[in-house]
Amino acid sequence: MSSALPGIKSDKPGKRRFSLSWDRMLVLMLALSLIFGHALSPAFLSNDNLGNLLAGISEYALMALGLTLLVVAAEIDLSVASILGMASGLLGVLWQAGVPMPLTLLLVMLMGIAAGAFNGLLVTRLRLPSLAVTIGTMALFRGITYIMLGDQAVASFPQAYTEFAMNNWDGTFLPLTYVFLIIPLALAFILLLHHSGFGRMVYAIGANHTAVEFSGINVARSKFWLFVLSGAMSALAGIVYTLRFSSARADNGMGFELSVVAAVLFGGVSIFGGRGSVTGVLLALLIMGVLNNALTLYDVSNEILTIVTGLLLLSSVLLPNLISRWKESRRKTAAAVIT
Repeated sequence: MSSALPGIKSDKPGKRRFSLSWDRMLVLMLALSLIFGHALSPAFLSNDNLGNLLAGISEYALMALGLTLLVVAAEIDLSVASILGMASGLLGVLWQAGVPMPLTLLLVMLMGIAAGAFNGLLVTRLRLPSLAVTIGTMALFRGITYIMLGDQAVASFPQAYTEFAMNNWDGTFLPLTYVFLIIPLALAFILLLHHSGFGRMVYAIGANHTAVEFSGINVARSKFWLFVLSGAMSALAGIVYTLRFSSARADNGMGFELSVVAAVLFGGVSIFGGRGSVTGVLLALLIMGVLNNALTLYDVSNEILTIVTGLLLLSSVLLPNLISRWKESRRKTAAAVIT
């Protein structure tokens, strides 16, 4: 597929420079966050705490990878945390019913794919707005989970699986889930979005989906598969979360969608589509994880942590727009001086 599509400017160096500069700012903010965490607590940089920090954002990272591609394509999925919860509930029900764990995991992943496909069909076939659709399915999927489990919790999962979700790699602070799941998947998403024809198409859809349709590309089908991918990643997050805590509950992941959306937007992905990077989202997740962990060590209340998340969500929308306007103002000033 050609990198240039009709109606879309192929010279994107300006946007690419913005993305890189925002990524560099995120690296600086991450360094400052680490210094801040160390200043708050001497235990912050210990192996145990860093391992807990990374484990605490593992499910967010999995959901954010799938959501990043959707938002770049100018869509959104607010049902990711409910799919996580539904995956957790189904995992518990199937295991309690005596279904072998490998088959259970396969069925849970298929459920996530089906949930994503349901979202995708409503958006692409019925042409409903993804915001409204996924607000509805967010409640629908959570309700299904409560029907499956009620107020009970399922535990006692196989030790080999829970140890994989809980333990770190060979005495380091790096969780096994990062070594075998999150890091390989992150690299795969970076290659998919930034170094493939499909990724260029996703950017083009977010920038101008009408022009992409006129070029002969089936935009609806592409968006459908992005919703399927988001559902699959959310189900995988539900598996990791359930095994990490060795508990399947109907309220698992409740409210996680706010933090996932905040990380995606704070990572530089435009809510209007067409711009953003996987690297930026991962850096934003680390910053949010560091701040949350450091403030928790400092015994800050959950209410304050929620306020911090909300402020990050607001800044993720305000800062890129302010920087963009400042650059546009400089460009106009420079053009006026030349003329």
